[in-house]
Amino acid sequence: MTINPFEFRTVPSMEVAWGGSERLGDIVAARFDARRVLLVTDAGLIQSGIIAPIAESLKAAGFKVTIFDKVVADPPERVVYACAEAAREASTDIVIGLGGGSSLDIAKLAAVLLASDQLLADMYGIGKVKGSRLPLVLVPTTAGTGSEVTNISIITTGETTKMGVVSPQLYADFVLLDGALTVGLPQLHTAATGIDAMVHAIEAYTSKHKKNPLSDALAREALRLLGGNLITACRQPSNRDAREAMLLGATLAGQAFSNSPVAAVHALAYPLGGHYHVPHGLSNALMLGPVLRFNAQAAAPLYAELADVLGVKDGSDVTARSEAFVAHMQFLMDESGAPRRLRDVGVTDNSLAMLAADAMKQTRLLVNNPVEVREEDALALYREAF
Repeated sequence: MTINPFEFRTVPSMEVAWGGSERLGDIVAARFDARRVLLVTDAGLIQSGIIAPIAESLKAAGFKVTIFDKVVADPPERVVYACAEAAREASTDIVIGLGGGSSLDIAKLAAVLLASDQLLADMYGIGKVKGSRLPLVLVPTTAGTGSEVTNISIITTGETTKMGVVSPQLYADFVLLDGALTVGLPQLHTAATGIDAMVHAIEAYTSKHKKNPLSDALAREALRLLGGNLITACRQPSNRDAREAMLLGATLAGQAFSNSPVAAVHALAYPLGGHYHVPHGLSNALMLGPVLRFNAQAAAPLYAELADVLGVKDGSDVTARSEAFVAHMQFLMDESGAPRRLRDVGVTDNSLAMLAADAMKQTRLLVNNPVEVREEDALALYREAF
């Protein structure tokens, strides 16, 4: 096999430890000299009681802790600015992001802004960040976005639009994976984030331009872990083995798509978040089936390989195995309990053309799709999902 030239990047250090967040202070103190920490999270995690013992762990290890808890889903630019301002007032010298993908995305950008005079508006796009950043630690509380190991932050830049900052500076210095932090996730959130992670693995595996052997290996293992544990995690929320497998699977998928980027599922999902505030994982889940069927005209051989990863044995030829893979993904989504139609989350049929037009603006993602997506294709995919 001829290996095409490729580059692979990821975080330099990661620890997987059930209950590890309870000793986060000692873990971070052993790795960094900085002691003035900004802990970036959201109000829900504060109210749940998760943050208080972690903050106490940091204080007991000698850290001065400032908590920024104003992160919201689909965070707008003002949250980034507010976070950076809170960090400056506290003379922060290390940033810890602890929460879902939005909290991790905000923590990444705050760490960059605190070490740079560059404007956020000048960072949007690929490779636009200049300079360095503060030390950065990320601790995910959902098994979904993979943001803890990606070089990407997604920010809402207008009423309905999102922009991405994609740059090596956004890779964290250290990641802690503590599956215990995901035990309290409701079934719907577990389902949506888990399917989101599976989308990352699938789209990385079928990405048109940067698909490579390392991302492929990570995507396959991610899909094996996620596909084998999604339903158990949804139905048995305290199952330790399922929770740890889902979290590791989401992280492996994040490493895969950070190097072999996602495509049309995400491109069509973003307008659903922008216009209808559908959570990112759920919007991916809603669009996955139609896009899988659309892409099968080019990606069937790869889908057949992924069918083998999931243990789907229906059919012997490529077409049959590909169709069996798509059907199995549909089964997993149905069994997870997540909403299955756009109409179920408040989308109206008279907005589908607008959504299709907006999806076409996601050129950074659409270029990676194995099949070209035109605006009429996007509209047809939304209609199929409706």
